[in-house]
Amino acid sequence: MSRFVHPAGDRHAEMLPHERPPLAPADLNRINPAIWPRTSSRTDGALTIGGVDVRDLARDHGTPLYVFDEDDVRSRMRDYATAFAGSEVHYAGKAFLCKEIVRWLQAEGLGLDVASGGELAVALSVGFPAARITLHGNNKSAAELSRALEAGVGHIVVDSYEEIARLGFLAEKHGTRPKVMIRVTTGVEAHTHEFIATAHDDQKFGLSLNTGAAAEAVRRILALPALELVGLHSHIGSQIVDTAGFEVAARRLATLLVQIKDEHDVVLPELDLGGGYGIAYVEGDEAPDIKEIADGLREIVTKVCTDAGLPVPRLTVEPGRTIVGPGGISLYEVGTVKDVEGLRTYVSVDGGMSDNVRTALYGAEYTAVLASRESSAEPMLSRLVGKHCESGDIIVRDCFLPADLAPGDLIAVAATGAYCRSLASNYNYLPKPAVVSVTDGEARVIVRGETEDDLLRGQL
Repeated sequence: MSRFVHPAGDRHAEMLPHERPPLAPADLNRINPAIWPRTSSRTDGALTIGGVDVRDLARDHGTPLYVFDEDDVRSRMRDYATAFAGSEVHYAGKAFLCKEIVRWLQAEGLGLDVASGGELAVALSVGFPAARITLHGNNKSAAELSRALEAGVGHIVVDSYEEIARLGFLAEKHGTRPKVMIRVTTGVEAHTHEFIATAHDDQKFGLSLNTGAAAEAVRRILALPALELVGLHSHIGSQIVDTAGFEVAARRLATLLVQIKDEHDVVLPELDLGGGYGIAYVEGDEAPDIKEIADGLREIVTKVCTDAGLPVPRLTVEPGRTIVGPGGISLYEVGTVKDVEGLRTYVSVDGGMSDNVRTALYGAEYTAVLASRESSAEPMLSRLVGKHCESGDIIVRDCFLPADLAPGDLIAVAATGAYCRSLASNYNYLPKPAVVSVTDGEARVIVRGETEDDLLRGQL
């Protein structure tokens, strides 16, 4: 598929028939390795991942279905471990978390960041070392903090003055001294959607560097013997492909480290620069090179601290999307194909915004292909939609699919490994799909799909 940019420059504007870019039928069968899982290919016309034919996956596990390429995901974990050797890599569990993902993390030597008591429970349920877990969240409950203290999590990232006082009280009560970091809003305006930009002052996360709130948080923590302040944390947003923002945030945090040394004669040993690195979703998208990110962040932090006469802190990053996003796909069955003359063809599938709300939530874009066979038919301007009672129930707003598409065909959507299952719902009482891992020609369920009995079980 060719990338379409509206003539007015609005990437999310609708595509009209006369604006179609030139496409050949063969283009619709191509599997771009920059977008699809690393083991993807076509065999006898059908899409295969991890050596498994998607037709077999649909037959054995039904659709909709989330499919993860285990080799892809684990190789990306290793890529990060190599690029950030000497630093800490903590996977951002909110991207997608289940017991099997936690097992892969443990096997590959990565840490984990969690944003709720539920995510913490998943990690602890399979024996993941609590010392390699960081707890995040802008409104952690007393119960969540207590559980983290009891488990002995490695770090707690504090997000407000109230939480500092709450955690200090609970730590004293439990007789522990947790390592804490301060989430700092650095004022960096990340080039991403406003719903996933998190470092400007006017939002719910963190303590502002610009207003002095972060500096005041340092004073309050240092005044509490039950808390051990070990570092600063920053996260500027998600799906960011321009690395300049990370460098600016790193420079500002390093400058704050200098200020802390000057005011308190305290040298903080750790600096966590979060995650949010982007991936390729459609043709033309460029994902940042992980090694370049690692080298750039180290260089900035080293220079600022060295110039100030401070030891270089241990660096931590928290990738999520870049680890699981490219290795996951969603598989659907076509139900109806409806041509709206003069506009486009609506292709309805058996899932929708309940299994992928990102398009409706903030205009995410995806690549979709006919996966159960190849076709030589002409490209057809399509909108891939779900079965929910919402006009905004759109999976892919504008894409080209073969004109001979028919009910029963399988459609695969690339790069859905991050946030799709995490954000899934039961809207219109649709059960959440199963999650299947594929590798070496074998498929196994790692999250069981829900049934209607599951939906009714909690009702009285």
